Amino acid sequence: MKLIKIKFWAVVLFIISAVQMGIVSCSDDPGVDNYYTIVREYAADYLKNRDEYSQYLKILERATGERQDLRLVDMLGTYGSYTVFAPTNDAVDKYLQAKGLTSVDELSKEDCDTIALNSIIDGKAYFTTDDCEDMISNMLERKLRFKFLLELDEETGDSVPFTYINSATVAHENDSVSNGVIHVVSDLVDTYNGLIGALIQTDSTCLLYNDAFKVTGILDSLEYDEDKSYGWASTQDRIDSCTWTNDKLCIPTAKDANGGGGEYDNVAYPEKRYFNFTVFMCPDSILKEKHGIETLDDLRRKARELYEPMYPEYADITDEKDRRNYLNMFISYHVLNRYGSYYTLTSNDNSDLPNNFNRRKYDIVDFYETLMPHSLMKFSFPSGSKVGLYINRRGVQSRVDERGVFVQGAKVLNSSLFPDTKFDANNGIYHYIDDIAAYGEVTQKTVLNDVIRMDGTTLSPDFMTLMTDGQTPRGHFWRNGDRYGTAKNTSVAANNDNRSVGFKPGCARNFTYTNNTHMHVRGRSLYFWSYEGDEIIFKGRYDVTIKLPPVPAGTYEVRMMTCVGFATRGIIQYYLGSDPKHLQPQGIPFDMRPGGRTLFGWKSDDDLGDDDAITAFDKSIHNISWMKGPKCYHCGWRSSFDASSATMRDQDNTIRKVIGTFYTDGKTDQYLRIQQKMESENNELNFDFLELCPSSVYNNEYFAEPVW
Repeated sequence: MKLIKIKFWAVVLFIISAVQMGIVSCSDDPGVDNYYTIVREYAADYLKNRDEYSQYLKILERATGERQDLRLVDMLGTYGSYTVFAPTNDAVDKYLQAKGLTSVDELSKEDCDTIALNSIIDGKAYFTTDDCEDMISNMLERKLRFKFLLELDEETGDSVPFTYINSATVAHENDSVSNGVIHVVSDLVDTYNGLIGALIQTDSTCLLYNDAFKVTGILDSLEYDEDKSYGWASTQDRIDSCTWTNDKLCIPTAKDANGGGGEYDNVAYPEKRYFNFTVFMCPDSILKEKHGIETLDDLRRKARELYEPMYPEYADITDEKDRRNYLNMFISYHVLNRYGSYYTLTSNDNSDLPNNFNRRKYDIVDFYETLMPHSLMKFSFPSGSKVGLYINRRGVQSRVDERGVFVQGAKVLNSSLFPDTKFDANNGIYHYIDDIAAYGEVTQKTVLNDVIRMDGTTLSPDFMTLMTDGQTPRGHFWRNGDRYGTAKNTSVAANNDNRSVGFKPGCARNFTYTNNTHMHVRGRSLYFWSYEGDEIIFKGRYDVTIKLPPVPAGTYEVRMMTCVGFATRGIIQYYLGSDPKHLQPQGIPFDMRPGGRTLFGWKSDDDLGDDDAITAFDKSIHNISWMKGPKCYHCGWRSSFDASSATMRDQDNTIRKVIGTFYTDGKTDQYLRIQQKMESENNELNFDFLELCPSSVYNNEYFAEPVW
């Protein structure tokens, strides 16, 4: 059958809708009847019993990796959990021919190690029928990703689904064996063994952006990969994030006064500390079509047009390596200092979590600072006819929001649409966008003139940096690869499915805390009373100072979302200010142990009655520094949004505490300190999200603040 790949911009819109609307989806499980399984056949036996893998088998027999006492083929013949991408003899022959070789025997031991380790994932069986859009790591700690694409059959004119692992075609999927799964590939699995800066320079569709990265020196900023100083005082201090075997770190949370009930979080620390970047690239063809930009000088003029109105004091800065130079501001704004794949830049994780949002009223949203100093980027994932990931968009679905505002934003294109392009490097990822992104007047005065709700698990780049197991702390899978789990009241690690990631002091950027403070990012659960199913836990006699996200100039109200009503919640004091050593206390200490009815006389909307009574009650509790939870989200698992279920606004234990206000010129850092006031090691704070709300929203005489 003769196939033609659907190429780049010509039919991008067709494939976007096909992929995003689920025509081709790794969650479309064909059923276990389609899996090949023989109970006693291990992965090694599978390969040995089939002649078409004889070349690959020879490579495995010579490969050992770092352990010189164990051949990888022997490892695949033992108990465990492995994903193997097994190349056919034709695939190996094609590779040998490209290298000018005639036999596997001519490969070096190092070549065999690289080929073998690239083709194996140790620790989990990944089926293409799983929710498998996320990054995974092979035994070389290189990044792999399944891609699902429709390709055109020239003879029939029909679209045919194809599966790729990186750029290798998966010819046969999901052969189950006793110790994992085997996918047959018609090419050797390739991985890019370089950094993101070098990778983007190979993309010939984005030459202008690449030139701008070079002349501004931002390219040099993308060279960081690993913190070589990261380590442990002794082997007893080290807990491997990939194994979760230490039961001393099952952290109790949300206990009752008698010590009963509650949950235990199974916590481990990263084995290594990496630095990641996410880069957004607008192709030359789009720059020319939408903005008439064809040269680097054209791009310089566009940068000045965007940034001079907001930063006139920088007009004479001609050194393009100066972060205040307009071209430098333009290109540095296109970089995040964290790892963000298409489905992790918001909590729309391409699985069940989006069903917990009322997406007819609220687009799933997250915010991140960029490499441009004191700048913020908004990401939205609307549903409906405009489904997809956008930068600096405002509205709901395809219409204006409740205050009558709509901004289209730049669309991020799913990398699965371009199987011939490598987007992942050792220290990051890049994406194509269909327009430029800018922190100009429209973004600062319109898009961000709204409630800025930032989940706690997004506040540090280290919460969204890939670890050695190929996952980030935010949204980390539970045991056996479950995306979500149900918490258990057990302190025995072997019986606890939770996978939460802890951070040593000094190893979570934007967070400063004492040695008496324990902090971890919880594994995501739809059943937690927490927005987006995850949160940060502080425990002990904690004392934490958080550098707040940058926001445009103005006066802002700071709020914290939390779950109250547990005996172990504790009493905390807030402090705010621009000097982290001299922050000002905000109000009296907050006792988190009572529920909302005790704290501020919480009443349900149903009990209040009509809209006027609800609005009056909201205003009265806001005047004494309280707010109900958001109405856009409800907890628990569901296959689709259920408008009749209780939202966080309907529950008296999921509430927002108004902390205080601050003014910023948009160029000065602001800080929030949270201090535990109880003399106890057993109290915790569940830090859910922060809101930075401009006075134009919370103090608007014409429009009440939306409840969503």
